[in-house]
Amino acid sequence: MTTTLVCNCNRTMSLDESALQKQVDSGIKVQTALCRQDVGQFLNGLQGDEPLVVACTQERELFSAMAASASKPLVAPIRFVNIRETGGWGRQRAQAGPKIASLLALAQLAPPDPLPTVSYDSSQGRLLIIGPSAMAFGWAERLHANLSVTVLVNDSQPLPMQKHFFIANGNLQSLDGFLGQFKAQWQRDNPIQLDLCTRCGACLEACPEGAIDLSFQIDMRKCKSHRDCVSACGPIGAIQFNQVEEAIEDQFDFVLDLNERPFMAMPEKPQGYFAPGITWSNQALAVQQLLGSIGEFEKPKFFAYQESSCAHGRNGQVGCQACIDICSTQAIQSVFKSGKGSVTVNPQLCMGCGACATACPTGAMTYANPTVPYLGQQVKTIVQTFSQMSQGRLSPTILLHSGAAGGEKVLDQLGKMARLQPDRYSGLPSNMVPLSLHHIASTGIDFWLSSLTHGLAEIVLLASGEESAAYLPALAEQVALANQICTGLGYEERVHIISVEHCEDDVLALEQLQLLDQRLNNFGAKKTLAPLATFVFSKDKRQTLEMSLEHLLLHAPLPLAPDESLLLVTNALIGGIEVNQDQCTLCMSCVGACPGGALIDHLELPQLGFIEKNCVQCGLCVKTCPEDAIQLLPRLSPISKRKEKQFVNEAKPFHCIKCAKPFATEKMMSAMFAKIGNHPAFAGSAQERIKMCSDCRVIDLMSQPAPNKE
Repeated sequence: MTTTLVCNCNRTMSLDESALQKQVDSGIKVQTALCRQDVGQFLNGLQGDEPLVVACTQERELFSAMAASASKPLVAPIRFVNIRETGGWGRQRAQAGPKIASLLALAQLAPPDPLPTVSYDSSQGRLLIIGPSAMAFGWAERLHANLSVTVLVNDSQPLPMQKHFFIANGNLQSLDGFLGQFKAQWQRDNPIQLDLCTRCGACLEACPEGAIDLSFQIDMRKCKSHRDCVSACGPIGAIQFNQVEEAIEDQFDFVLDLNERPFMAMPEKPQGYFAPGITWSNQALAVQQLLGSIGEFEKPKFFAYQESSCAHGRNGQVGCQACIDICSTQAIQSVFKSGKGSVTVNPQLCMGCGACATACPTGAMTYANPTVPYLGQQVKTIVQTFSQMSQGRLSPTILLHSGAAGGEKVLDQLGKMARLQPDRYSGLPSNMVPLSLHHIASTGIDFWLSSLTHGLAEIVLLASGEESAAYLPALAEQVALANQICTGLGYEERVHIISVEHCEDDVLALEQLQLLDQRLNNFGAKKTLAPLATFVFSKDKRQTLEMSLEHLLLHAPLPLAPDESLLLVTNALIGGIEVNQDQCTLCMSCVGACPGGALIDHLELPQLGFIEKNCVQCGLCVKTCPEDAIQLLPRLSPISKRKEKQFVNEAKPFHCIKCAKPFATEKMMSAMFAKIGNHPAFAGSAQERIKMCSDCRVIDLMSQPAPNKE
């Protein structure tokens, strides 16, 4: 059981206590000021032996502070749920009861299973600062007392006279890694090595050309190679002309990049790498975050990878690389061993967006924060609670958003404006239930279509501007595919994506907020797409997708004829192939390359079989085929055609002229004879031997008389 505390926020929300007791929790009592005069109810809840749900996010910090100071430890972390901005304050608040009940029911679900973790250790505090020297020296002076600071300079700014931190000179060549394990390599670009230089000034006095200034670097355009500076430096040994262009490598826990354009160009930077640009306020904020990152940390491992299902490569050919292309942190790399391709994922670089799992056609890459089965449980909870409280009159729509990454702030802003300016803002519709994700890119067509078959009216994805730009085209592509399947079968478009621009301080401009408000309220109420499905949301992506497609095909308003197929967009996750039978020699190279088992050979006969539901449209068969005889056909076919094995090519077998066993095709043998022609190496008995199976060929060779040695 769970203790649920609900508040109408000083009577600004109309909550039906009896209905909530019936649908959610019989112990619910609606409070008026849970954070003030009714706080005793919260304190009593802290003393209980049940998990605690608090229907307020406005005073989350206050409640958390009281819980931290309580004498009794919590049974489980408090779960906070927002029913105010998401429902109770909207223009349709009088009809928001089913939504509010659904939100409370979601909060009462047991949390997903804990994930394995990956660790970081930045306790050594090794910091590399790169960028303009004037800024870099300023921050190094502030930070050297707490961190082991190295500044890499490649300009001619005067050096600090006191050596409070390490200064290296050169051009940064490479930088990779993550919090606690950055590896930087730079190339010296000047004879004076600043890490050895004592700033004594002897070289400045000795240089006859005046090629050395207070930056203690030699202007090579002025230098005449007298080497007087080397003699003046003497035993210090800081001037080494023979070591210019030497490569230096070192390791760091943090990198503070003060350049206007960050050295690391990936959209999502690794943890421990701070690139605030040239604005001082942003730099100060980055330094504050950096100082809070010293120590040992853990984070979830967001993904699971099954190499056996991966369609990245076969026979040295690259097939699918969707996960590599979409990863915004460059955490995924290609690996080929003995001709077979797979990928490797650096869990420390992974930020948990889940886009790799969404893009993966086979399900080899899966997302675990949370899993699709847990999301399915949430969908079923929403549908059941909403339908029961609305007595089946309405079906819920879910609004997927990236939670703390920006979605919650946008919805909070929209809800507050609906309360303060109700004549201009409507707030979320009463049938739209927000569902927070770690990242909206973590769900794809398999989850969307399955959710629609389980009773959702529509699915709306809210891109709040925090997401990498690479994700939106990929999401839009899958949204288009889902809607193409729906409309092609006679349903309506039921999956949508709405994007808003990220603004300063996470606050949307009012024009954008009004536009968002209008778009969200334009969807309206809809019935379910089809009769409710009963299959379970599976961890197996292909199984979940196949079950949802089968359900949609079974109940389609415009069913497909047995010999009909719905043509789909390129890069679809489903489809068939077309084999040019005139070109195909049935060599079966494609069978060995197919990662999903869609292409099948016959053990005894020259037949090429194909099971369409197993095809992921990776294109490995196309790239492997030596005759260029295969073409992908993105399409949705009827259930029977998708499940049954079809023969896409077959040929007359060629029988061994000795034992009559079939071992090749007539077409293959004809092509071979045409190529060898009258070549002397295959004349006479040698050509006859080609017509034999491997066993008979050996027997025939062994039975030939030994050649005369004379």
